[in-house]
Order: sequence, then structure tokens, then C-alpha cells
Amino acid sequence: MSAQVCVVGGGPAGLTLGLELARRGTRVVVVEQSGHFNRSFRGESVSPDSVWLLDQLGLLDQLRGSFLEMRNMEITDGGRTVLTADFSTFPYPHPYPVELPQPALLTVLAEEGARHEGFTLLRRATAVELLRDGDTVTGVRCSGPDGPVDIHAALTVAADGRFSKVREMSGLSYTKIPLDRDVVWLKLPFPTEWDDTTYRVRIKGEHHGLFIPTHPDDVRVGFNIPKGGLKALRAEGIGALHRRLDELAPELSDAVRAEIRGWSDTSMLDIFTTLVPEWSMPGLLLIGDSAHTLSPILGQGVNHAIIDAVTLAPMIAPVLGDGPADHAALMPVLRDFQQRREGSIARSRGLQLRQERMFALSGTMAVAGRRALYRLVDRSPALKQKILAGAYFQLQEPLTAAGRPANRPTPTKAGV
Repeated sequence: MSAQVCVVGGGPAGLTLGLELARRGTRVVVVEQSGHFNRSFRGESVSPDSVWLLDQLGLLDQLRGSFLEMRNMEITDGGRTVLTADFSTFPYPHPYPVELPQPALLTVLAEEGARHEGFTLLRRATAVELLRDGDTVTGVRCSGPDGPVDIHAALTVAADGRFSKVREMSGLSYTKIPLDRDVVWLKLPFPTEWDDTTYRVRIKGEHHGLFIPTHPDDVRVGFNIPKGGLKALRAEGIGALHRRLDELAPELSDAVRAEIRGWSDTSMLDIFTTLVPEWSMPGLLLIGDSAHTLSPILGQGVNHAIIDAVTLAPMIAPVLGDGPADHAALMPVLRDFQQRREGSIARSRGLQLRQERMFALSGTMAVAGRRALYRLVDRSPALKQKILAGAYFQLQEPLTAAGRPANRPTPTKAGV
């Protein structure tokens, strides 16, 4: 096969990029190793900026009915509420993050892409080798149910996630920075005591849990364990997990015992961040988690994946022609893309790392200081909005008093 662009990975980054390139008349092949989109414990939290982008791209109406709007955030520490946030007070066109299952999002992206003649989604195909001409990547070799497939492309884009195989095959250098904790994820029926429009963070000492409403009527639970501590926790038996949830959310005690009968009912996420100095080389570019792995705090992975794709498509589409690849013209564009996106990602990473350190505090004085800081932020609406705006509102312009954006940016400027 041949295309102007081959995208490896049919997640939010890869399919958004494939769609946006196809809309611009670019021939694109998206390679996805799975035969379906039924992904469990994948990122479902979509930031307000990405909700706004999905609206700008004409996709949001198709997704209505598939997501839950989050209107509030609540942090409790030691059983007492120390911080709340009401997203309706944020003056933006789309102020609410949403919980959107990935199968719904990916299905809409794939269906929209299929409306364009130049879009091909190749399922059940696994990238096994980069095709090269000297130091230049010229495509990718995939294995599939019918044997090997070579896809030749002017540009290959790695959108294959935090454990990117393409990044490994490319030889591009990177640094993996493990954080101090991992997260055990599980899913339970939503408790009748809670509303389904609130993010809940529960902290007790050095333990904390995230409780995220999930469409249509579940709650995703993520609780921290020490880095590499899953083996020790499992050795204590499934009762240790039950007791951890009792400690953080007694409202879920009955449900966790009924639903989580063994460790196979859970999933463990290895928490780390990845720093990649150079995202590109001739013929190849990394985007999304393959270029900048983030932690699950505040749902930034899906957010930056979508922004990467919407930023990149209008930059490279004019440079790609039907003839031989002009890497002398393409490489400066790829470097410019990285420069545009690095500042925004660094801000999100910094916010996440500060929050990770806050969660990990232990000891009487440290815990008291954490609670005092949360309460200080809670008492200052301006400070609260400033902190959350750094995570959620990097693209949208505030609304004027008349209810209109002061200076609405376009998706092509999403990385600026």
C-alpha cells in the first residue's frame, strides 16, 4: 500500500489526525492492531478544551448521549472537604469536562474518516518494522491476518501510545521517568448516595483514590499503591483491596465485595512520564503519548492527543504532495510542530507533578500543610480558576459579558 501519511495507532490521536488529513485531501492510512474499539480502562476524561475542539470539528453533536458532563470537583482529606470547584463559574464556551467512553469517540472518528475517499483504516495490523532508505523512514511493515503488509508513505506518524513500539524501532532517544506510585483501576456500579456530575478525590494520609462517574451508570475507581507494589498487595489477598476502598469510600464497600472477587477484575496502570528531546526524524514523527506520556491526573492524555492531531494536520497537509517526499521542506514543519506544542505540554506536566507530590505527602505536619493549602485555594475563587485554567482552558478564550468569545481561536492555532 502507499499513502502520503501512514499513522500507526487508531486511538484518539491517530484517528483525529487521520480524519483531519483526509478532510484536507491527504491520502492517509491508519494502522490499528485491534479489530475493535472496545478498550477498557483507557482514558475517558476529555478536557473542556478538547470538548470545544470536537465541537469545532463538527463531531460533538454525534457524541451527545454518549458522555457525562462533569459540573463539579470535590477533594476530601481525612474525611473533610477541603476543596470544591463548580465548573459553571468558568467563563468559557465549553466549561465542562466530560466522561466519554473511548469506543464511542473512536467509532465516530472512524466513521467520519470513512466518508472521505483518501482515508483507510487498516485493522488487526501490527507494526513490526520501519521501512527505511538510509536514515529516512519511508513507511512501515505490518503483520496482519493475511500476512505482511508494507505501507509506503512520505510521513509515518507514531500515535501508538505510552509504550510506543514505533518510538523504540525509530531509535529516537527518550527518558522514562517513573513516579512514586502506580494506580489500580476498577469499575463498580454507581452508588445511589452520589450524583453523577462530580469528580471525587478522596485522600487519607498517604493513600488517595479517584472516583470518576462513567457513562452510562458506573464509577471508575483508581487508587494509589507504591511503585512496583502490586505484588505485595496481591499477596495480602483480595481482602486488602476491599479494605483500601473501605478506607477511602465506605459508600462502595458492598459493591466492591460483590463485583471485585479477584485481581483479574482490576487493571494496574504503571505511572510514568516520558521526555523525548526530538519528536521527529526524516520521514517520521511522534505525537500523543508516544511523544509526551503524561499521568492520569486531570485527564490530560486524551486532551493533548486531540490537540496534537488538530494542530499538526493543517501544518503538514500543504507540504505533502503526490510526488516524492520533500523531506527538506517537511522537517522544518515537524520541528515547528514540536515547538508549538512543548510549552502547553510542559505546563500540564508541571501541574500534574505538583499534584502527584501533594497526594503522596505523609506525616502529621505534611498532611496538615496539604489540607491548609487546599483550603487556601478553596477560599480564593481567582486562585482556583487560575490553577484549573492551566489544565482545562489553554485554548478557549473567555466569554465576554455578552456571552461571546472575546477572540475565538481556530483549530489550526490549537498548538499556539
